[in-house]
Amino acid sequence: MESMTGQLLVATPALKDPNFDRTVVLLVAHEPGGALGVVLNRATEVPVSEVLGNWGAMARDPAVLFEGGPVQPESAICLARTHPGVRRARGFHRVSGLIGTVDLSVDPETLQNSLAGIRVFAGYSGWSAGQLEDEISSGSWFVFDALPGDAFVERPDDLWPMVLRRQGGILAAVAHFPPDVAMN
Repeated sequence: MESMTGQLLVATPALKDPNFDRTVVLLVAHEPGGALGVVLNRATEVPVSEVLGNWGAMARDPAVLFEGGPVQPESAICLARTHPGVRRARGFHRVSGLIGTVDLSVDPETLQNSLAGIRVFAGYSGWSAGQLEDEISSGSWFVFDALPGDAFVERPDDLWPMVLRRQGGILAAVAHFPPDVAMN
């Protein structure tokens, strides 16, 4: 099995689980025992600074918590993008390229010069061994390479159609698929 860590899962219109309707998930871990990711396009209205104090100053617009997924919504996962050329930063664990996770127990001031921005996710999306592969095979998810800015777009509601459109061809047409085909 080839790891899909760092790739995007884009919900297909066939995926009927309301937890993932029109979502874009960044996989932060994919191993033989399962997979873990965060939903990139479900912003809340809760400011990061309201929940995590000084971390709020590093959050990119919109500087709010995101719903990372239905698993453990009381927990937090922090994604960060490093500045180019930063090889190591305390508490930063690289996922792919400039993107990684950050240990929120670290003092944010120690990372100020290393990180270009953060996003904080309440909860995560998780799959047991083989479950994600089965969902992909059944047509629930498209798998695409992530671009460095995908996790930090200013208009997260636009991410699902944006990722589909840049694929071109028939996949670009899926971006215009109505949310409820019965209403078409």
